Amino acid sequence: MTAQQNNLLCMLAKNDRELLDPHLEEVQLERGSALEEPGEPPEFVYFPISGVGSMVAAGKGGRRIEIGLFGREGMSGLSVLTGGSGTPNRVFVQVSGAGLRIESVMLDAFLQSSATLRGHFLRYLQVLFMQTAQTALSNGQAKLEERLARWILMCHDRIDGDRMELTHEFLAVMLGVRRAGVTVGTHLLEGKGLIRARRGEITVLDRDSLEDMATASYSVPEREYLRLIGVPLSKKEASV
Repeated sequence: MTAQQNNLLCMLAKNDRELLDPHLEEVQLERGSALEEPGEPPEFVYFPISGVGSMVAAGKGGRRIEIGLFGREGMSGLSVLTGGSGTPNRVFVQVSGAGLRIESVMLDAFLQSSATLRGHFLRYLQVLFMQTAQTALSNGQAKLEERLARWILMCHDRIDGDRMELTHEFLAVMLGVRRAGVTVGTHLLEGKGLIRARRGEITVLDRDSLEDMATASYSVPEREYLRLIGVPLSKKEASV
């Protein structure tokens, strides 16, 4: 897999990729733009080539927390796979990039006609369920700096290079904490030489130590992606 591909599409069976290819449209994914709004059926399903998409749940009082993210390993529009009519969560672009999109009604028709296409995307859905489960476990048991290390690693896997657009506001949503907590967490990681934090930007300096800091909560969905989709999700594994 190269950086300029969506790995989920690349691993499709040849006949399924030929079904989708004529209907895939290249798009720019601008930071902050909505891919899905709560309660509304998605008009398009997006397959990022670069950048990061974020799935966010909102509670009473408008408090938000990220429940999942995806990049060139995945897709939006999961309700299309399950036959639902939308999601209660908001899905938007957190790190800008580029991607491909297809009309949801078109993809739904292809899913009905091809069992292999449906099976492939449902395996990805299983990986995302695993990611969400690990997020819940991490949020409930891990220290703030461990959770922050995990999210930085997940974003790092989905971008080119080591520098990423991550504002304190976004990190607060990712972790479900106040911005002051994010400041404490980034200072802890920066003090250990694992990252360099600048306004709106984080650079990974020591990935191996970040993985040690994140403990086992990072590696489970990444192994599941490799097992079910057949492509390394972890940037470190992909470079071996």
